Amino acid sequence: MTFPATARTDHELGLDAIRRARELTEPVLRELVDRLGPSLGDVGRYHFGWRSEGCGSAGKAIRPTMAVLAAEAVGAEASAAVPAAAAVELVHNFSLIHDDIIDNDELRRGRRAVWKEYGVPEAILIGDALHSEAFGVLLSSGRPNAAAAAMRLSTAMREVVVGQVDDIRFTERPWTGEQAVSVAEYQAMAEAKTGALLAFSAAAGALLGGASEAVADCFDRLGRHLGLAFQCTDDVLGIWGDPENTGKPVFGDLREGKRTLPVIAALSAGGSASERLGVLVERGVRTDFELRLAAELVAEAGGREFAEREAARHLAEVDDCLTALSMPAETRACFNALSQSLIGRTR
Repeated sequence: MTFPATARTDHELGLDAIRRARELTEPVLRELVDRLGPSLGDVGRYHFGWRSEGCGSAGKAIRPTMAVLAAEAVGAEASAAVPAAAAVELVHNFSLIHDDIIDNDELRRGRRAVWKEYGVPEAILIGDALHSEAFGVLLSSGRPNAAAAAMRLSTAMREVVVGQVDDIRFTERPWTGEQAVSVAEYQAMAEAKTGALLAFSAAAGALLGGASEAVADCFDRLGRHLGLAFQCTDDVLGIWGDPENTGKPVFGDLREGKRTLPVIAALSAGGSASERLGVLVERGVRTDFELRLAAELVAEAGGREFAEREAARHLAEVDDCLTALSMPAETRACFNALSQSLIGRTR
């Protein structure tokens, strides 16, 4: 595979890989959505941003890019990974549509969420249809190991759903005491909810490229560690991120009472700051002063440092996985660039 001569920096390499994956995957996605028929297809086109009013393609295409790079890493053409790339985009968007209903979120990427635009029944049904099409595009691909890839997708989706349930139930538990969410519980939830689909993307791309199950397992681990690094970083952003860069309000996760890694780690650390934080969050963080104080206490108790250290640890694991895998230097550089594009956005 030859990379454009202009793709020299990590940023440019990452953008080029994402562009190639999107160009390969989007025509397949459009075809699959179109065959859902005029009514349901229209709902799908709205969600993906393909309506005639000029909306661009939805999403960052990180997961399809993982699949394409994995196929190239094992010596296959990028096109070999397209069924996996399309499948992961379909199930990812299925989960987004249903999550918006569960979370009562009215906006998705700056537009009305599907359930607000078309109603809950049609939002549920388009999500179900995308989920079904994901398995169809894999099993009808004729690629070697397609059935094995479909089995991995089934496992990943079970993890995603269980992770989502755990995430919901965490909000019903107390902040402190024996019933509080532990760091280990949170990390297991994050691996399921965030890491599983990235793991599927990489493993399935390798499988469709002709790799063995053992090699696919290495790519699975790479995706999981990258997903956990992403989630750790996202949790830091959710409290201290710059709204101009993140699109989220400062202290947003604290305002919403989300159980995220910096807060959970701070509450379990012990010490004066941890105890003061526990009293504050149990009472409820409402005012701007309380939000600032809570953020300061999380940092003072070591919660921010812990989350950033965990992100760095998982990135090191990603690097170890890449070192253990034989692949062209250009592909390895693209994987590194993709990792940095996910994690470096907080810096």
